[in-house]
Amino acid sequence: MLVIQHVEHEGLGIIDDLLVKRGLKPDFVKTFRKDSVPKTIDGYSALIVMGGPMGVYEADIYPFISDEIFLIKDGLRKNIPMLGICLGAQLIVKALGSDVYKGKKKEIGWYKISLTNDGKMDELFNGLPDEFTVFQWHGDTFDIPDGCRCLASSDLFPNQIIKAGKNVYSLQFHLEVTGDMVKEWIDVNDEELKSVKDYIDAGKILKEAPAFIKRLNEHGEVIFNRFLNLIDK
Repeated sequence: MLVIQHVEHEGLGIIDDLLVKRGLKPDFVKTFRKDSVPKTIDGYSALIVMGGPMGVYEADIYPFISDEIFLIKDGLRKNIPMLGICLGAQLIVKALGSDVYKGKKKEIGWYKISLTNDGKMDELFNGLPDEFTVFQWHGDTFDIPDGCRCLASSDLFPNQIIKAGKNVYSLQFHLEVTGDMVKEWIDVNDEELKSVKDYIDAGKILKEAPAFIKRLNEHGEVIFNRFLNLIDK
């Protein structure tokens, strides 16, 4: 398994514990340390692409973006299970041929998403509540690529989960975060939060974390474990 991580503070979170329990030791490409992105997915059983503050449309500033899209396209051709989170989701969508662009507002904090009918029947999400709260940190969004299905939506952004084929999932939101990660992200992204303080309250996000984090991680464990099960199929 290969994991691509774009910034130090956006790691695997609870996914790391799930991998340890399964005895899985992924290789990491850490672009913030100037690691090179492989040109082929050969040798890997799955790909997980994490989040980051950069935009998919900023390949001129971040050359690794083009390299990752090339790698994801290789994974699509070879039917490799892939999971994209936030920026990772947007990279997969771009590799599938759709546009990624700035939304009207940012989603930062705790937001409800609703499963679509396709989402309710999907093997990763069936049995979960039709509506549940997730942690968001993004301003970009995307259209549904041709041949793909939208599995969930929110009030601000209609495309929250995109599924391609049988084993490729793009999640716009974060189920992997721990309470400590939420606090760290707020500390690290202070300037960004100041720019949206007219409609996003960082103090409220922290205050609400204890009410949401346990259930968030419970849902995350179910979904991530089901994704990891796809590796064996």
